[in-house]
Amino acid sequence: MQHIDNKVIKRIRGWGCGSVFTPNMFFDLGTRASIDKILSRFTQKGIIRRLSRGVYNLPKKHPVIGKLSPSPEAVAKAISGRDASKILPSGAYAANLLGLSTQIPAQIVFLTDGDSRTVRIENITIKLRHTTPKNMAVAGRVSGIVIQALKYFGKENVDTILIEKLKNILSSEDKVQLIKDFKFAPIWIVKIMSQIAEKDRNE
Repeated sequence: MQHIDNKVIKRIRGWGCGSVFTPNMFFDLGTRASIDKILSRFTQKGIIRRLSRGVYNLPKKHPVIGKLSPSPEAVAKAISGRDASKILPSGAYAANLLGLSTQIPAQIVFLTDGDSRTVRIENITIKLRHTTPKNMAVAGRVSGIVIQALKYFGKENVDTILIEKLKNILSSEDKVQLIKDFKFAPIWIVKIMSQIAEKDRNE
């Protein structure tokens, strides 16, 4: 058992402080029961912490604040990896990831093709919300985050300033991807995506 303990902690430390993981990421090292016991022991010793059922974290420590919360995306990715599902940031968090907003909302929503679920991490609530295959077709691509951010702002609130911000934020490769993914967006968003990618398409 000690041999497995060493392999588990070596893998965790290899991922680095702030990493989030689930028991299934160690099943090549031992049985489910043995891995659960090892993670439970490490939790009791304060080496790692349990964020929610079956979700753990190797805390990153701040010299003044102490243990820091892991990023919401790291938590969502760990859960989706465990469930073999995909995720896509949405709402205010999508806008934040693009740099269109500096605020991280207290409730962060990820769209998923897996089951809907809610995880509470200290003062932040992370929701995984089941959605349609069309929405998830752009998961893992910048165009998916852009579409969700624009939906969050709404048609009436997307002005030339916001469009210019996106033009400056996105790379030429990102803009090419926007064009490829027009078919996955509502018509009003396609028009905005077209404006964002306009210069690159004409070059």
